[in-house]
Amino acid sequence: MAPRPTSLLTSKIKLFALGLMIIVIAESIGTVSLQLGPGKVLLMPLVWAILIGGCWGVSSRVLPAVLAVDRQTQWYGAAVLQPALLLFIAKLGLLVGTSLPTVIASGWSLIFQEFGHFVGTMVFGLPVALLLGIKREAIGATFSVGREPSLAIISEKFGLDSAEGRGVLAEYITGTVFGAVFIGLLAGFLASLKVFDPIALAMGAGVGSGSMMAAASGAIAAQQTPEVAKEVAVFAGAANLLTTTIGTYFTLFLSLPFTIWAYGALEPVLGRIALRRRGAVGGNVASGDEADPHKPMGMSEWIVAWVVTAAFALVGNRIGFQTPMGDALPGMTVIFATTVLGFLVYRVTRRRLPVVCWVSLVGMLVTYPGMPLAADLAHMTAKVNVLALITPILAYAGLSLAKDLPAFRRLGWPIIVTSFMANAGTFIGATMIAEIFRH
Repeated sequence: MAPRPTSLLTSKIKLFALGLMIIVIAESIGTVSLQLGPGKVLLMPLVWAILIGGCWGVSSRVLPAVLAVDRQTQWYGAAVLQPALLLFIAKLGLLVGTSLPTVIASGWSLIFQEFGHFVGTMVFGLPVALLLGIKREAIGATFSVGREPSLAIISEKFGLDSAEGRGVLAEYITGTVFGAVFIGLLAGFLASLKVFDPIALAMGAGVGSGSMMAAASGAIAAQQTPEVAKEVAVFAGAANLLTTTIGTYFTLFLSLPFTIWAYGALEPVLGRIALRRRGAVGGNVASGDEADPHKPMGMSEWIVAWVVTAAFALVGNRIGFQTPMGDALPGMTVIFATTVLGFLVYRVTRRRLPVVCWVSLVGMLVTYPGMPLAADLAHMTAKVNVLALITPILAYAGLSLAKDLPAFRRLGWPIIVTSFMANAGTFIGATMIAEIFRH
C-alpha cells in the first residue's frame, strides 16, 4: 500500500527526522575500502547516505506509515538540496580564500581544464549514445553534464519538448539521482591508482554540480594527507566556481556547436551499426509522474534548512571526525553567516549572478590573507570537516530519489549509460588537461 499523503509541515519534519537517522548510520559505518583490480573503491559516509536514503524511499510501500517516505516528503527533500548545498559552497569559499594566492598561481591549469569539461562529455558520451541507438536526444545528453545552465541553453535553442530537450532532461535526472555516487566512485578509484596528481584530479572534480563535485573531491581527499586534502578541497571548489560562471559560455559557444557538428558527422556511420534502434523518447521526463506540490521556498524556509543542515553536519562531524560539537560550533556559525550574507547580496543584486557565485565570493573575501580576522576565521572553520557537510546533502538526495523512478523506466537504460559516459568524460578530460599544465 502506498504511504498516505501527509501535511506539508509533517513532510518537513519527517524529512529532517529520517535525514538525521541516515546521517548517524552513515557516519557510524564510516569508510569501507574495496579492492578492485589495481585500485580500490571507497564507500564513504556520503555514499552510504544516498544509498540508504534511496533504498528507504523506494521501500516505503512496505514500511509502516511513520517510517514511509511519501511523495510530498520526497519533493521536499529535492527542494531542500539547494539551500543545503550553499552551506557546502560557503565552506569551500572559506577554504579557497586562505589559499587564493596559490590558486591564482595555477590559473592556466584552472582555465584550460574547462576545455576538458565541455569537450570530454561529447567525446566520451556521444559515440556510445549513437551505438546504443539514441538519436538527437544524444545532443542534449552529451554536450554537458546537464545541470541548470544547460537546461536553460537547450530550452532557449530547441525547447525542452524537443528531442534535444528530452536528452538534457534525462542527463539532468541521471546526474541528480546517480551522478554523485558514480563520480565519487570513479574519482576514488582513479585517485587510488596514483596515476594523476591529486590536485589535477581535484580540478577535474569541479564539473559544475555541487553534489557531484562534493562526492568526487571527498573521495580524492580521503586518500591524501591532511595538507593535500585541504588543497584538494580548495582546487575543486575553485574549479567548480569557474565551471559555474565562465563555463556556461564554454558550453554555449564551444561544446554545443561542436556536439551538433559531431552528431551530424557520426550519426550516419554509427547509427547504421547501432545495437538498439530507438526513436524519440516519449512522455514527460521532467521528474516523475506528478508536479512538485511545493511552492518556491521563502526566506524563512531557507533559514530553517540552513539551521537544520548545519546542526546535522555538526552531529556528523562529531561521529565521523571526533570533533566536539562545542569546538566546531564557532566555525559552523561563520559558515552559516557567510551563506546568509552571500544569499542577501544575491537578492540585492537582483540575481544577476548565480547565488553560488556570491556565497563563494563572500567566503573567499573574508579569509583572503591580509583581510581583518582572516586567520581567525580560517582557524575556526577548519574544525568543520568539509565531508561532514556533504553527508546531509546526499541523505536528502537519497530520500527524494523514489519520485524519479517512473521517468527512468520510460527512458530506459541506454540514456543512463550515456549519462555515465558523459560524466566520466567531463571528469577525466578536465583531469588530463590539468595534469598537462601542472607538469
